[in-house]
Amino acid sequence: MTVDTPYASVRQADGADEQAVLDVLTEAFMNDPLACWLFPEASERGRLQSHFYRSLLAHPGAEAYLIGGHEGASVWLTRTSHEEPPEADQKAVFGENGARLQAVGEALARRHPDHEPHLYLACMGVVGGRQGAGLGTAMLRHRLKRADADGLAAYLEASSPRSRDLYLRHGFEDLGEPVRVADSPLLWPMWRRPRP
Repeated sequence: MTVDTPYASVRQADGADEQAVLDVLTEAFMNDPLACWLFPEASERGRLQSHFYRSLLAHPGAEAYLIGGHEGASVWLTRTSHEEPPEADQKAVFGENGARLQAVGEALARRHPDHEPHLYLACMGVVGGRQGAGLGTAMLRHRLKRADADGLAAYLEASSPRSRDLYLRHGFEDLGEPVRVADSPLLWPMWRRPRP
């Protein structure tokens, strides 16, 4: 389904778009403070990020979206209540970076709501030259409109004050205090009730 906006069109990605989704997200988060903390070796960051995003796309409830000419991408996961997170040895997959990734994952899992089915915005990014152009807003509006129609709540973790402000403008509220693991950047768990 494609939705035209004043900015660009949002469409659900299919299997043929997987590499485009991975490329957009990797570029969008290459200099993100959390990605830099998780994967401090700049020469390896892109490869490890791409591997991480690929694991999200492999989730059975994953939906990926692209906007414009591959200027932005998002990955949403449909989560059931009391869903167990997948067991994975992050160190085996991500080497020395796996310990940080696993620590962040465990800290966030303790805060992730499990009382009802919901959408989880696992990641959303816009390539550098297009950030601030309304593409994130268009992607959010697109998926949240359907979530509202389906009566689904939504959850995410904002990884910067700027992204947190964007999500607040779209009806998300802080879900407790921010999360920090060791010297990581702050992450803000956020929840949004469906709107009539």
